[in-house]
Amino acid sequence: MSRRGVVRCLLAAILFGASAPAASRLADEVGALALAGLLYLGAALAVLPETVRRPPPRAALVAEWQPALATVVAGGAVGPALLVAGLTRTDAATASILLNTELVATVILAATLFREHLGRRLLAAAALVTAAGVLLVWSPGTSVDVGALLIIGACACWGFDNCVTARIEQLAPEHVVFLKGAVAGGANLILGLTVAGTVADWGREALVAALVIGMAGYGLSITLWVKGARDLGAARGQVIFAAAPFIGAALSWLALAEAISVIQVIAVVLAAGGVTVSLRTAHEHQHRHEPTTHDHEHTHDDGHHDHVHEDGFRGRHSHPHDHPEIVHTHPHVPDLHHRHDHD
Repeated sequence: MSRRGVVRCLLAAILFGASAPAASRLADEVGALALAGLLYLGAALAVLPETVRRPPPRAALVAEWQPALATVVAGGAVGPALLVAGLTRTDAATASILLNTELVATVILAATLFREHLGRRLLAAAALVTAAGVLLVWSPGTSVDVGALLIIGACACWGFDNCVTARIEQLAPEHVVFLKGAVAGGANLILGLTVAGTVADWGREALVAALVIGMAGYGLSITLWVKGARDLGAARGQVIFAAAPFIGAALSWLALAEAISVIQVIAVVLAAGGVTVSLRTAHEHQHRHEPTTHDHEHTHDDGHHDHVHEDGFRGRHSHPHDHPEIVHTHPHVPDLHHRHDHD
């Protein structure tokens, strides 16, 4: 397991978890759907300077336009639309429980559609985190109806989005976040305005606060998750990121002085146990790397990057580079370099 990838996914979870209590203070003034739009637009604004400074190469856009379009449509358009349709037909407690199925969808799709190696430990980790999420928001009397199925459909879209995003190799994470933020933000804001009225109905302070929260809790958070998922694989990255609601709960206890229940403590412990188990899911066998060209952060001491720069630079950096065929054995997870099949 890449420590850098783990730290990135944890930081992404902390930022996202911290943004939830802050954003909840704005929901009554702006409206939930319009607020989601502003948060995503804030994410696009956060990565706009880097996107302008280092725009995506034409060759990368040509090579990656299909997965990029798939993740924007699934995660930025279809997913939010299904969620909105589901929320209008489902009570809040049921919706909160069902949103945990994003982790389940990510794990299932990673294993089946994208052939990502999981193993029993990771499945156990995902089960613990999912159980903790259900326990955290469980309310007696919940039921499954058409609205619930729509929310599950939204989570399936986001699970697909997670798997595709983790496999995009030639576009920088900032480019991916900008596309998703601009499309998702625009779509949600338009839907929110349709439901809740005009921008003139909102206070200037609320607009600025929503964009700032979106820049940190969505822009920086999603960028960190994409980088972490490239190091760990979509399923492992999502297991760690799924700790966000529990981080948000802990912050609410500390910062907002909210009451702590025994059930909440048990849920947090279960989630922490699941994340801990996920850190020990690397496996080892002889494997072959096919020749490839991609662009991602790397150093020259990891056993996979031995190219030489004219100026002798060997620190962490990112640029398009080629990989020749190589066969070797070492512990690994399904990162950008280890997406081979297993018998």
